[in-house]
Amino acid sequence: MCGFCGYIAKTNQLESGNHEQNAMTARAEIINHRGPDDAGYYTDDQVQLAFRRLSIIDLAGGHQPLPYENERYYIIFNGEIYNYVELRNELIKKGYTFETSSDTEVLVALYADRGVDCVNDLRGMFGFIIWDKQERTLFAARDHFGIKPFYYMETDDGIFFASEMKSLLVGDDQHPVSKKALQYYLTFQFVPEPRTLMEDIKSLEPGHYLLKKNGEALQNIAFWTPEFAPVHQSIDEAKKKIQDVLIDSVKMHMRSDVPVGAFLSSGIDSTSIVALAKRYNENIKTFTVGFASKGYNEIDVARDSAEKLGVENYALEITPEMCMEEMPRIIWHMDNPVADPAAIPNYFVAREARKHVKVVLSGEGSDELFGGYNIYREPLSLKGFDAIPQPGKTLLHALASRLPVGMKGRSFLLRGTTPLSERYVGNAFIFNEEEKKFVLKNFSDQTPFTDITNPIYRRSNGNNKLDQMQLVDIETWLRGDILVVADRMTMAHSLELRVPFLDKEVFDVARTLPAELKTGEGTTKYAFREAMRGIVPDSILFRKKLGFPVPIRIWLKNEMHDWAIKIIHDSDTDAYINKSYALKLLDDHCSGKIDNSRKLWTVLMFMLWHQIYIEKTIQVEQQKAVQV
Repeated sequence: MCGFCGYIAKTNQLESGNHEQNAMTARAEIINHRGPDDAGYYTDDQVQLAFRRLSIIDLAGGHQPLPYENERYYIIFNGEIYNYVELRNELIKKGYTFETSSDTEVLVALYADRGVDCVNDLRGMFGFIIWDKQERTLFAARDHFGIKPFYYMETDDGIFFASEMKSLLVGDDQHPVSKKALQYYLTFQFVPEPRTLMEDIKSLEPGHYLLKKNGEALQNIAFWTPEFAPVHQSIDEAKKKIQDVLIDSVKMHMRSDVPVGAFLSSGIDSTSIVALAKRYNENIKTFTVGFASKGYNEIDVARDSAEKLGVENYALEITPEMCMEEMPRIIWHMDNPVADPAAIPNYFVAREARKHVKVVLSGEGSDELFGGYNIYREPLSLKGFDAIPQPGKTLLHALASRLPVGMKGRSFLLRGTTPLSERYVGNAFIFNEEEKKFVLKNFSDQTPFTDITNPIYRRSNGNNKLDQMQLVDIETWLRGDILVVADRMTMAHSLELRVPFLDKEVFDVARTLPAELKTGEGTTKYAFREAMRGIVPDSILFRKKLGFPVPIRIWLKNEMHDWAIKIIHDSDTDAYINKSYALKLLDDHCSGKIDNSRKLWTVLMFMLWHQIYIEKTIQVEQQKAVQV
């Protein structure tokens, strides 16, 4: 696990003094948290590559940039290839030789053998760059789901690449804020890929690769796209397939030369991972966080699960004071603002885990693959509206719109008469278009949130509504929020996170499940829950999903009230945000008129980000990783 940055000049000669190694060293040093154990550099007349490494597997053989085939190829690689042993054996049979036992060398050898098609054989999480000196070709790719990050920036002279956006900002303050990205952010609570809040920096989308041939324009090509294809099957058939593929995935994700731990909340996802991981490490350590506020503390439930599973558990209770102290660091690590309060418990549970282990397993992705969110049951509750002709729906919608806000049944009628593509934009829907007119100083009706979701709906037009909702979440919420938080909050503490649910073999099973095996029998993740029966404690099997809930609703009324006001007043964001409206949101929230906590948090996180990255009035010092 590591971080990297690189540069390729558009001509065969690097301009003297413009991109010297000192500058590249600084770009790598700012992401030292991603790889505190080792550093490496490579430079020739067209390319510079820099690398920071966290030692997980094969410390002696994994130094990067790693050369291959008499230094024809050089690779920098962030991630883990879980099927590298099997791929290595295949390549050896074809005559390839290896000087190390690392997955990095397997990856570059696979490229030498299969070219760009090598990505189709990879099972893992990755962002990497391979430089072919002979062909003067640069090849880069990002994993199927976007578990590992990858940013790039094209300039007149060449192209920069990096594991984190902050590396691309070193030594250059000329990065205009993207007003379009900001407008999308206010709807989704994150910036949808491939955009970033910096106008000139992009995120390479999951399942895509970049190809830069000498003298040609940069190519951006998709090699994998998630698609659901339900197949009729019995619950017993589904259970068996889910069990088999998850057991195999967890086994693969346990490959490591250092101890592997796991996050443990009160839900079925993390509990399932721990239960399966214990088969391969009876002494696995688990980590939990909670909050003192009533209804926001899962520590007791997690400890009970840990006791029933027979694993050790370490727990930490988070206070609002701890949160306020660390929020600048959390946002700095995030690169772009992400207003998901789940970043808070993720940050602290990672900090706690790093005191004991270098690698942890977590349950991200289960809900999106197996149908775990309660909102996924909405198509069932609204099914009666499908029989109403469109003119009838239009009339009913108009009548419902005239009913008093808050009147029982109004919301139900409005949802039932609104097309799915207009009412569902993913798991987080913060500000609608009308509200953004009050928040933003420069609102544009030419930048609707449907710009992001409509292409997904068009692509999945033949799928049922549940599958469409899951695809929207996989293409937006999962990669733009869940995985960003998971990666940045763990790497902030030089901790490697592995997510066994987000394995392409697991997805191949999940994609075939019909709707009734996901939201049937009055529950969510029906087939998955049944598959875990007997593996996880019965008390967890059908427990209501909480995750790591955060009491910002309470904190913003009390301990965080003055902190929030200070951010609003101090941030130099008047060109973007109507501060009087932000203060009104806070006043209405504190008076109990309406819960504005998520809206407030979204505005506050942008303001805090602006202070750190644009104004630079808040300085964040890098921390050294705790040595296990």
